[in-house]
Amino acid sequence: MTTVLESRPVGAVATPAAAATAVTAEAAATQSISEARTAEFVLTLACPERPGIVRAVTAFLADRGFDIVEHQQFDDHVSGNLYLRTAFTGGGGFDELNQQAVTAEGLTAEFAATAGEFGMHFTIHDGRPQRLLVMVSKFGHCLNDLIFRWRAGSLGAEIAVVVSNHEDLRAMAEAAGLPFIHVPVTAATKPEAEARLLELIAEYDADLVVLARYMQVLSNGLCTELRGRAINIHHSFLPGFKGAKPYHQAYDRGVKLVGATAHYVTPELDEGPIIEQEVFRVDHSLDPDALVTVGRDAESQALSRAVKWHCQHRVLLNNTRTVVFR
Repeated sequence: MTTVLESRPVGAVATPAAAATAVTAEAAATQSISEARTAEFVLTLACPERPGIVRAVTAFLADRGFDIVEHQQFDDHVSGNLYLRTAFTGGGGFDELNQQAVTAEGLTAEFAATAGEFGMHFTIHDGRPQRLLVMVSKFGHCLNDLIFRWRAGSLGAEIAVVVSNHEDLRAMAEAAGLPFIHVPVTAATKPEAEARLLELIAEYDADLVVLARYMQVLSNGLCTELRGRAINIHHSFLPGFKGAKPYHQAYDRGVKLVGATAHYVTPELDEGPIIEQEVFRVDHSLDPDALVTVGRDAESQALSRAVKWHCQHRVLLNNTRTVVFR
């Protein structure tokens, strides 16, 4: 039996309703504190390599009562830079002195002094799932795969909205309970269409734009605006076989491997930093249509992995390349 003691004026009587309210409030407060204590964060950073970096990071976290649950780093001896990803959680998730949850913004401000000492470019992310704006045209295999993984809980992100320059995939999106927004694009209306896209990114609070076989070339200005926040799937194993029919080009050349490339969007068409690639071995028995089928599997797998790793803050830009902490 649990007894609840309350502080109340002399002569006041605790009614059953009041006692129940007190218990409920206490339970809610306990749950809130518990959730704050188990807050999860991820620190990613890049800086010139030098002794003491890892020690400074771990000391910062230890002093605040955090537990490191995952740590990966890469020393790039070519550029002389260090890249680091550290996931942490635990008792440091609650500020006992101020009785409030620790936030990524607060930790960012506190870590600034350490970062300045080592010349770090860093970001501290909280455990909020990243929100996706998925762009499609007429091919639905990548969207279908993303929806399946999202609904299964294995994508590591939330699909917020689907945007398309065609109506073909509306039924697929709406069957999954997703908003589908048609934004037609022509040469004459492209600036207006891209302005509308930026409005939708803000409206749906999208963290990442996913071009899931969106068959339109984005303007240089939009690519620059979305730097590091837009992933494209290229229906070929880059570099090579560019153009509208890469699988037919591959067939004409008698290739033994076909694949797909997920990369960040940049003003340089299909030249952005590569996040993931998937390949399948093929032989002379596969005609162009069979290669297309194999290729679509590669596209779906490469794109979903790239999206998941990005949303887990495992991908760090390294000039024209990426560091991917799997």
